[in-house]
Amino acid sequence: MRIDILTLFPGIFENVLGHSILKIAREKALVQYNIFNIRDYAENQRCVDDRPYGGGPGMVMKPEPVFNAVEAIERQTNISAKKILLTPQGRCFTQAIAKELAKEAYLMLICGHYEGFDERIRTGLDVFELSIGDYILSGGELSAMVVIDAVVRLVPGVLGDKNSITEESFHNGLLEYPQYTRPAEYRGMKVPEILRSGHHQKIKEWQRSLAEKRTREKRPDLLNKK
Repeated sequence: MRIDILTLFPGIFENVLGHSILKIAREKALVQYNIFNIRDYAENQRCVDDRPYGGGPGMVMKPEPVFNAVEAIERQTNISAKKILLTPQGRCFTQAIAKELAKEAYLMLICGHYEGFDERIRTGLDVFELSIGDYILSGGELSAMVVIDAVVRLVPGVLGDKNSITEESFHNGLLEYPQYTRPAEYRGMKVPEILRSGHHQKIKEWQRSLAEKRTREKRPDLLNKK
């Protein structure tokens, strides 16, 4: 998978992409990250924003630098990317969307800043608008990091144990069951006997039961979606 990131602040991404699962994915040559500074594609002295027509607070990202960046990059690759516009107006990001994006060969994430994008960026480019939640951030960079992390770990071969994905929260519309490790007792709190019994089928049934119980208590909305 190739992932291109278009941003005004490329330095933000270096540490995130250089650690943990994202680093492993790159080292395994399963994912390639490319970071592009939108300012480099501005037509007027690296100016990327301006005051909004009609008045209003703040500055709006100009269309020219974003269009120039997208078109220049796609000319170089000769491939059309799945373009993702990080915006509060987009679809709410879910595990189901992450699974679909993990099937793509080429993702391009476009990070906004200031008061948002000139509307022509949304309507003039073939973009998939995506939001990570109903709140406002200073820019799309943190949103892009969330999307990248959630998607890359689903790329086949990235995680060492393929069962890691199927045992996680949201995979089957349920939260994950309780997990324990050594010691068997800590400050009077004991690991459930069933997990130490060695009866694998009973353990699976217990895990499923607890996952359903936890979901009913903490996220009943997930059950309503099934």
